Amino acid sequence: MENMVLIVGAGPSGLATSVCLSAHSIPHVILEREDIYASLWKKRAYDRLKLHLAKEFCSLPYMPHLADSPTYIPKDMFVKYLDEYVSTFNIQPLYHRSVESACYEEVDGKWRILARNMKSGDVEVYVAEFLVIASGENSAKYIPDLPGLYSFKGEMIHSNEYKSGSKYANKDVLVIGCGNSGMEISYDLSTFGAQTSIVIRNPFHVVSKEMVRLGMVISKYLPVFVVDFIVLLMANIKYGDLSKYGIRRPKEGPFYLKATAGRAPVIDVGTVEKIKSKEIKVVPGISSINGKKVLLEDGAEREFDAIVFATGYRSIANEWLKDYEHVLNETGLPKNNFPHHWKGEKNLYCCGLSRRGLFGVSMDAKAIAEDIKRVIDEKNVKVKGPPRILSLLPYC
Repeated sequence: MENMVLIVGAGPSGLATSVCLSAHSIPHVILEREDIYASLWKKRAYDRLKLHLAKEFCSLPYMPHLADSPTYIPKDMFVKYLDEYVSTFNIQPLYHRSVESACYEEVDGKWRILARNMKSGDVEVYVAEFLVIASGENSAKYIPDLPGLYSFKGEMIHSNEYKSGSKYANKDVLVIGCGNSGMEISYDLSTFGAQTSIVIRNPFHVVSKEMVRLGMVISKYLPVFVVDFIVLLMANIKYGDLSKYGIRRPKEGPFYLKATAGRAPVIDVGTVEKIKSKEIKVVPGISSINGKKVLLEDGAEREFDAIVFATGYRSIANEWLKDYEHVLNETGLPKNNFPHHWKGEKNLYCCGLSRRGLFGVSMDAKAIAEDIKRVIDEKNVKVKGPPRILSLLPYC
């Protein structure tokens, strides 16, 4: 009986899972639709990006960051870290493979995966006893369907296309989305001289990197409500009452929201000070768009040269995974709550979907590999070598 593992996705989640499986001598293959691993980091991350968490919470399994590296790793340095990770552990994904479907066959108790080879056009058929979804939370960009959206006459991009604010100097730019990307892009635009506005509708917590680091450390020893009390006390001292600037805090604390709803606080990079000084304008929600004119929910009308959608991403795993209900809900995220989110039924797993960043990725990868090893040992089945392509179907 053939045993093997197939991993979908060669981002940090797929790479981490690969290394953890190799540590247990479990053969596996990684399918990646892009032409390179970690494509989101290598191709789509904006220039000023740094890891929001301290380096001790952002390493992948079996390879901590160097002691002399900065506490908060810049994008380019993290990309080099990923390069070294792939080289050190000899990770060899199969590129240009777009998974079109995966279904569980009850007859033989295995997963059947169809992947399009984007170069040849062939459909490759894989059979796996274990399937790991590692395509991440950021598989596809999300842009809300606003009335008149496509009538906009200026430039319109998603945050994954944004690199730098240098070309937007003296232009009126609207940022839609007030998460970490939206707030940081707003800061970057303003720094380069853009007349920047940001849409803020929902309440969120604003904290500093140091507050998050402290919270993560003390959360090992204190209950979450105590951690939230300490962090919010520090945030109130540092930022004061932000409601008069259009920023409202939720009733629940930041670490409670992260643990229960996966909602991360905004880690301030200097945006709050620019909002206070009115270098960045806060505007309410959008009612409609007509040409370059944007009608806001408060009745005001503004003209913009560009709109940046920092509205996040969505998982698309449930679109190709025919039996997704074994581990995912209808939105493509785990149906089980943390910390049991990574394991489904029928030898189906997901890595990196816990909304806990790289720290969560490492936890998931280790747990998945250990569980697969346990299942194999219990069945006393010999793993017979690397996965193989079973057949090629002509392009149709």
